[in-house]
Amino acid sequence: MAIFPSEEWLKGLEEKINSDERYSEIAKSWEGDLFFHIEPEGNLKEDLTFYLDLWHGKCRKAEYKPDASTHPKPVFTLTASYNNITSVLTGKMNPMTAMMTSKLKVKGSMGYMMRNVPTVLDFVRVASEATTEIL
Repeated sequence: MAIFPSEEWLKGLEEKINSDERYSEIAKSWEGDLFFHIEPEGNLKEDLTFYLDLWHGKCRKAEYKPDASTHPKPVFTLTASYNNITSVLTGKMNPMTAMMTSKLKVKGSMGYMMRNVPTVLDFVRVASEATTEIL
């Protein structure tokens, strides 16, 4: 298994999303891409970005370290410190709590996010299952 964060981890996440039947069913109405910006902290020494194009329960594209200018209008931009994102991935912090307390900052339609809480939570489940080791 790959270490988070790494290109191998992101590839593993993409494969897990595309093979997970539960996620496919729960996220069947989701339409939106995500641009993640992870701020350096702890073991992460520099800014990190990754991009996921999620559509109807599948991941159509995953990119490691894309420049923000290559995806100028993602449906959601999520920004978090390294320690906060790893806390969400390891289950130490609830993703909805992280959003409500701005530990995970979301730019995009919070109404859409709130109407799709089961999809958001199951995405985090899949990402957690794809994460076996943290840098």
